[in-house]
Amino acid sequence: MKRLLFIIVFGSLSVGILAQQDPKFTQNMLMSPYFNPGAVGSSDKICLIAAFRNQWTGLPSAPTTTTFTAHMPFNLLGRKHGVGVNLMNDQLGFSNDFIFSASYAFRMDVGNGNLGIGVNVGMANPSIEPEWNGADVIDPASDPAIPPGGSGFGLDMGLGIYYNTENMYVGVSASHLYSSVVFRGDERDFEANYNRHYYLMAGYNLQLANPMFEILPSLMLQTDGKSSNLYLNTNVRYNKKFWGGVSYSVRSSMSILVGVDLMNGLGIGYSYDFDLTPMMGYNSGSHEITVRYCFDLSVDKSPQKYKSLRFL
Repeated sequence: MKRLLFIIVFGSLSVGILAQQDPKFTQNMLMSPYFNPGAVGSSDKICLIAAFRNQWTGLPSAPTTTTFTAHMPFNLLGRKHGVGVNLMNDQLGFSNDFIFSASYAFRMDVGNGNLGIGVNVGMANPSIEPEWNGADVIDPASDPAIPPGGSGFGLDMGLGIYYNTENMYVGVSASHLYSSVVFRGDERDFEANYNRHYYLMAGYNLQLANPMFEILPSLMLQTDGKSSNLYLNTNVRYNKKFWGGVSYSVRSSMSILVGVDLMNGLGIGYSYDFDLTPMMGYNSGSHEITVRYCFDLSVDKSPQKYKSLRFL
């Protein structure tokens, strides 16, 4: 058992430091501005979104990820724009990654909706504090493939295009287009690079014959060219307040989602993932909580309103 856990943790470290797989989120339909800078300013509100994911609960050194996103629209020189900020902290095994970025999107009316072309620029700060004592490995200092302890800083950039109407959205984006970190190790220095990641997301609001009910199907494809995650989600919303559904991450997990949109723009979502991989025997599932708060702008309000829970 200890050897298995060590293999899992060490394998995760290799990914986390040298070829980072971006963290997964089951409630990705609520977090478009986090994945796509073209989505900032896509509603007529100022929105704050916080998410916490505890993956593989019960497994030592399992991933925990925390994100915070804030974004808003504004008008300047007769044009529509959007701005936002993202903060992400991802703890995985011995590694602890922090990324901060600022996003900007140029927005324009296209057809019945709004198109955003965005970019984000930020700083990545990966760090690692390994404890190799007692592990059944060779001396880390003698093998360049084993990461030493230390931390680093580097520039990080991404691009995205996002189009949304009152009832649908679709977007494509790329993260870590430029990402190079000079890693100052305890025993040696080296350069660490995050793999580029690409995203395709889409969703639709389907109004049923009973006006109290809506079906909200969505999907997101996340890939770094070597491995991929495809999320297929379906939620049902009642009275534009209560929602719930299921999500399937292909060959990875099944999830149950529930949420409520409270008064004054506050919304809370929760999901629980059932692992479908060989890891299922070593953990008790994954938990994810999303909290959103949106409030109206007092000036420069757009006449178009987006009432879907995913355009926040």
